[in-house]
Amino acid sequence: MAQSPTHLAPGTNGKPVRDARQGNPQRRREALQPETIARRQWRVALAKRLLPAVALILLTAIVAYPEFVRDRTAARMALKANLPDPESGKLIRAQYNGVDERGQPYTVTADTARQVSQDRVDLTDPISDLLTESNHWLQGKAAQGVYIQPLGQLDLQGDVTLYRDDGTTLLTDTATMDMKNSAASSQDKVHVEGPFGVLDAQGFAVTDRGQTMQVTGPGRLIIDGARK
Repeated sequence: MAQSPTHLAPGTNGKPVRDARQGNPQRRREALQPETIARRQWRVALAKRLLPAVALILLTAIVAYPEFVRDRTAARMALKANLPDPESGKLIRAQYNGVDERGQPYTVTADTARQVSQDRVDLTDPISDLLTESNHWLQGKAAQGVYIQPLGQLDLQGDVTLYRDDGTTLLTDTATMDMKNSAASSQDKVHVEGPFGVLDAQGFAVTDRGQTMQVTGPGRLIIDGARK
C-alpha cells in the first residue's frame, strides 16, 4: 500500500512543519481561593482603620513636641539652681543656714559659691541676714565674700552695705560679720546714715548682739536736727 508523501515547506531544510495550533499553550492563572480573598479583604479593612489612627498620633506629637521641649528646658533650669556647675565647680544660688550661740537663726546667700577648702567658701554677691535676740534684724551685702563656715564668719569686700532695722545704713569697703555673735566690724572708712543724722568715721563695730554701734575717729557727725 502506497504511503502519502509528507509535504515540506520551502526553507525548512526538509523538516516537517508543525501546526501553529500545536504550539505551547499559555498558562492559565490559578483561581483565587476564598480563604485568600478573605485575608486580603481583612488586611484592607485593618489598614483603613489604622492609617487614620496613626495620622492622628503623628499630628498630636507634632503639636505637643514644642511644649514638651519647653517643659523639659524649664525643668532643667529649675534643677540647675542650687546644683554645682560641673565646669566651674561653683554652686549656683547658694544658701547656708545656721543658728548663733543663743539659738537665733541666720542665713548667708550668694549668686555663686565656690568651695575653696573644707572650711572656706568664696562667694559672689553675698547677702547675710541675722536676727538678734531682741528680734532686731541686721543685713550685710557686698560684691564679694569669704565665708568660714565652722566659725560663722563672713568677710565682705567691695561696696559693702549694712542695714539695721531701725533705719541705719553703713557704707564701707570691707567688713567682717560674726554671724554666731550677731556682730559686725570694719577698720575702713565708713559712712553712716540713720535716724540720728549722718556720720563719717574711720571704722565701726556693731556689738551687744546688734544693739550697740561704735565708731572710731576722727569722724564727722551731722545730727539730724542740724540738717533741717
